[in-house]
Amino acid sequence: MVGVEPGPDGRPRCWWSLAGPEYIEYHDREWGRPSHDEVHLFEMLTLEAFQSGLSWITILRKREGFRRAFDGWDVDRIAEYGEPDRDRLLADASIVRNRAKVDATIRNAGAVRDLRAEGTTLDELLWRFAPERSGAPPKSVDDLASVTPESTAMAKELKRHGFAFVGPTVAYALMEAVGIVNDHMAGCAFRDVPD
Repeated sequence: MVGVEPGPDGRPRCWWSLAGPEYIEYHDREWGRPSHDEVHLFEMLTLEAFQSGLSWITILRKREGFRRAFDGWDVDRIAEYGEPDRDRLLADASIVRNRAKVDATIRNAGAVRDLRAEGTTLDELLWRFAPERSGAPPKSVDDLASVTPESTAMAKELKRHGFAFVGPTVAYALMEAVGIVNDHMAGCAFRDVPD
């Protein structure tokens, strides 16, 4: 049964976070902590989409490259990207060079802008799908989901608003990343860390 294991400092952590220092840093300081910051929400939506089909460590190691390449996740600037920007991004070895994912990021920035024009925000849209916080925390990997009714509904709503590359699995990973769900294992020292 895979659940929590002691980290290098002896504190129990979710087993996956012990695969390397980048994972520990991300797990301890960010993953599962509630976020309502549009820049961070857009960054995580984008990174989860880019991660699709890849290892998360690949994305973590390229995270600073993504930030630089996508203008610090400035949605308004990204929404205006044209063909020269696509070419620049596809030539940038500091990010994952995938045309469909680059195009989705540009499209998604436009969708965030459109949400604002409709009088709502990415934060409001995403957090609408927060499940009831009941039940025991997961004890092992067997207790974790990759898709839930809420992530399926979130993906459908995002697509309805013009977002791309946001299926139910990406939506659930996003929910975990930004604290809409808390999938820190039972016994993890970082499960109930105050925001």
